[in-house]
Amino acid sequence: MIVIDGDKVTRSDGNGTAPEEFGIGTPEAFRLLSDVWLRSGWDTKYVYSFTWLGRPMIQLPEDMIRLQEVIFEVRPDVIVETGVAHGGSLVFYASLCELMGTGRVIGVDTEIREHNRRAIEAHPLGKWITLIEGDSASDAAIAKVRKRIGSARQVMVLLDSCHTKEHVGRELEAYAPMIGRGSYIVAMDGIMERLAGAPRSETDWVWNNPRRAAMDFVEAHGEFEICEPEFRFNEGAIRERVTYWPNAFIRRRSGEADRAANASTRPRAMRRRSAALKASARQPR
Repeated sequence: MIVIDGDKVTRSDGNGTAPEEFGIGTPEAFRLLSDVWLRSGWDTKYVYSFTWLGRPMIQLPEDMIRLQEVIFEVRPDVIVETGVAHGGSLVFYASLCELMGTGRVIGVDTEIREHNRRAIEAHPLGKWITLIEGDSASDAAIAKVRKRIGSARQVMVLLDSCHTKEHVGRELEAYAPMIGRGSYIVAMDGIMERLAGAPRSETDWVWNNPRRAAMDFVEAHGEFEICEPEFRFNEGAIRERVTYWPNAFIRRRSGEADRAANASTRPRAMRRRSAALKASARQPR
């Protein structure tokens, strides 16, 4: 339970432990209130109220501003996003490409509705955007993306299509090899894990979500790591993002760090393969 009383925020767990009290201007109070705000925003569909240069963009604005900082740092030659919807996010990335003078955008979705396709392609920034229709985890769609990427050296991939653990896991396996050292593949909407039981949720979201897929992926692939983006500018007391994308930013390591991480994860991978082989041997033929 969280109680706001003037400039004090009190948290109690209802299990008989002493309540914790924080001043409303502290990072601890900000974190508690942000969690409540995120949940309330989910229930009220707050993120369904924004556009970017005329196209609906169903994203938390803070997530997009933080992502902008990462894109400006990496300056990718190609930005791939799975999940198109109304195209607002694609237009957002395209606007960054035009401002930076580099990059282009590829959007992949199982179904791109004709009115959305027309609006995206007719947009003043549509020249930066290529649309591919198909399941983002399918061999056919992946082959088309690879062809469009061509010889581009630095790629960033943003996963915002089907958010099941299984589908995101397949996307990670398929798209992560496309990104260069120091770039990112981002598994969006891991907040699902904290929303199980809320309206418009499923009970299995406790485990069936992009965050779990991201954690499993980096455990199995030592050349990648969960890398929380730094605040590029910060004169305040807050050090954590208010986000729908916890543990989302998966960075490809470089140099010695890559080799050391691969060496440290190899024994775990070998143990997993050994256990899988033993389990397979026990299955009836």
